[in-house]
Amino acid sequence: MAITAEEIEHLIRESFPDAQITVQGDDGAHFAALVVDEGFRGMNRVQQQRAVYAALKGKMDGSNGELHALALTTKAPE
Repeated sequence: MAITAEEIEHLIRESFPDAQITVQGDDGAHFAALVVDEGFRGMNRVQQQRAVYAALKGKMDGSNGELHALALTTKAPE
């Protein structure tokens, strides 16, 4: 089952309601996302990305995951 960019944004937005979120990709499996959120301030990049992956609620888990690849960029606002 394919996933859409809008579904990915919705999942991320549930955990980061005030974030600036941009998700690109339209093949149903490979996407790129930019998530800018104040909550990332003081976190290192790995911590930020783990928080976003947790928001995806298992959609990337194993070979049966709906989301095959996500190029993820995270940061606190400047």
